[in-house]
Amino acid sequence: MVDDSGHYSGMDVLLAVISGAFIGSVLGFVGAGGAMVSVPILLYVFHFTPTQATTAALAIVLLAALSGAIPKMRLHDVLYREAFSIWGIGLITNIGGAALSKHFPNSLITTGFAVILAFAGFAMLRKPIKADPEKRMSLGVLIVTALVIGAITGVFGVGGGFLAIPILILFYNTPQNKAAGTSLLIISINSITSFLGHHAVWHEVKWGIPIVIGGVAVVVSLLASHHTRRVPVVLLRQSFAYFLFVLSIFTLAKTWIFHN
Repeated sequence: MVDDSGHYSGMDVLLAVISGAFIGSVLGFVGAGGAMVSVPILLYVFHFTPTQATTAALAIVLLAALSGAIPKMRLHDVLYREAFSIWGIGLITNIGGAALSKHFPNSLITTGFAVILAFAGFAMLRKPIKADPEKRMSLGVLIVTALVIGAITGVFGVGGGFLAIPILILFYNTPQNKAAGTSLLIISINSITSFLGHHAVWHEVKWGIPIVIGGVAVVVSLLASHHTRRVPVVLLRQSFAYFLFVLSIFTLAKTWIFHN
């Protein structure tokens, strides 16, 4: 990926630009899944270690998610109570998970990540179970959701939007655009917290490629978020779900079959 003088090849930069565009599109259109794409890209395209990949992915995703959330805020497509409550309640598992993650073996991190990918794929394929008016999340569900999202963000570098979106849509009848906007804000603030929690491994990351990916992802996410009302979001979510299944299988295979 990088030569002895610390310079990246033109192909590496091109791959970083393409990766950033893909990550930004996923976050802008779907409202979740940016880290799920970022981590495998950093692992298998740029050959980061799992700890380096999850740390760098947090930086990429928090920037891209925040840029995608801004247009949603202007359109009033964000549930601030749910977003900040999930972040605040989940702080203990988020920070705790980030502190513990550097002690976990690489195989545990990648296997857990593969399981999360598969779960996220199934969650995105679900349809609303009833057509009642929109309502607010109950306190109990809010607490459990926050703790789970905090834990997976801290350990695996995943913002948790894949969990928030189906809960909001399936059980609280939240419109897709509003669920995506809320998810982007949750991802942003959760990723900031977890990224700070990963400070002990910042020096291990070669930041050149993540900076390029993040910069492109910010621009594309911002553009995509402006146009979500004009695209078939349900079809995009379904396609992304099947992509996550393939990615999950590939990650497990790389971890346990082709690990050499």
